[in-house]
Amino acid sequence: MMTLAAIDLAKEHLGKVLEEQLTRIDRMKGGEEETDYSQLESIIVGIIGGDGIGPFIADEARRVLEIMMKDELESGKVEFRNIEGLTIEYRAEVHKPIPDDVLEDIKQCHVTLKGPTTTPRKGDPWPNIESANVAMRKELDLFANVRPVKVPSDGIDWMFFRENTEGAYALGSDGTDVTDDLALDFTVATTQGTERIIRLAFEYASKNNINKLTMVTKANVVKTTDGKFLKIGYEMAKEYPEVEVDDWYIDIMTAKLVDPKRRTQFRVMVLPNLYGDILTDEAAEFQGGVGTAGAGNIGRKYSMFEAIHGSAPRMVDEGRAKYADPSSMIRAGAMLMRHIGYGDKADRLEMALDVCGNFEKKLVMTGRDTGSTGRDYCDYVLENVGNPELVSKWESFQ
Repeated sequence: MMTLAAIDLAKEHLGKVLEEQLTRIDRMKGGEEETDYSQLESIIVGIIGGDGIGPFIADEARRVLEIMMKDELESGKVEFRNIEGLTIEYRAEVHKPIPDDVLEDIKQCHVTLKGPTTTPRKGDPWPNIESANVAMRKELDLFANVRPVKVPSDGIDWMFFRENTEGAYALGSDGTDVTDDLALDFTVATTQGTERIIRLAFEYASKNNINKLTMVTKANVVKTTDGKFLKIGYEMAKEYPEVEVDDWYIDIMTAKLVDPKRRTQFRVMVLPNLYGDILTDEAAEFQGGVGTAGAGNIGRKYSMFEAIHGSAPRMVDEGRAKYADPSSMIRAGAMLMRHIGYGDKADRLEMALDVCGNFEKKLVMTGRDTGSTGRDYCDYVLENVGNPELVSKWESFQ
């Protein structure tokens, strides 16, 4: 009898999950007006510090952007706003991944630059609330996580398009303990959600004259949801005959990224949520680690740019926060500038980051007093942005 009761409760829970997903599909079918930044009188950029080292690296990234966009800020074309409250303490207090007042502040901005936030895990002193990142992606419908990785000296020039609102992560807090012996989690793939992430990847490849796109799944085992992802991808490929398409399984793909002969053949990759998280963290290691990589979370109405690493609370506890590497946040800031229409400024900033981090290396970040502070490193990057020798340095680096 207890088993039958447990099954009934699990069925009821699953029914609610299905209702929520079908409602989400209806919203996607209805569409949402896309923000045209060129038509805005003033572009409002929210700056979210987050947890741990987040406020420290967010402050440095903001300082860099304020210098890079001095004219736009003075003219009012761009406005920066600090958004407070997306901290683990406040989230735990209200028991929500994003407090209602903070979410409202975020929605008043067109685009945000976000520091890392802490997601509680078992044994932490915090309640088991959902990841703020996952919640923000769902609340703002930021369906595409876009992560570039580029190491010219190794022939690496990758762009990853990770689906952000579906897969295992989207329902990560909706699993259920059926009995003491049985736990279930869920994954989800919809036609609408899959089409829009794959379409974005194809459009990027086509517009940038890149003739190679790779889909990454585990469709040989996860046959229904991953199978749907592949089926839709190959159907869509017929609309882009100029782009060569192939697919790899996530397990072998992680191996091929470290294969010097194979990895240079990959260019644009599109993946479901979980696989995208795994593969992009591995890819970031080639560029100097997750501390050097930024990411964009793109939706039709809102977009959010962030560092891809964690909040590193230990660095704060040990008094080392000022030595945290701000490169990830600055790269995210460069992506933000490009997204809102300032591609030339973004190119110059990314060039400076590449020269400073991979070529000259006059200052090195170690996370300790054996290396530079974040402030000194940002000054070093800014000196290179304005350096007339930068282009020749970059060309020789390339």
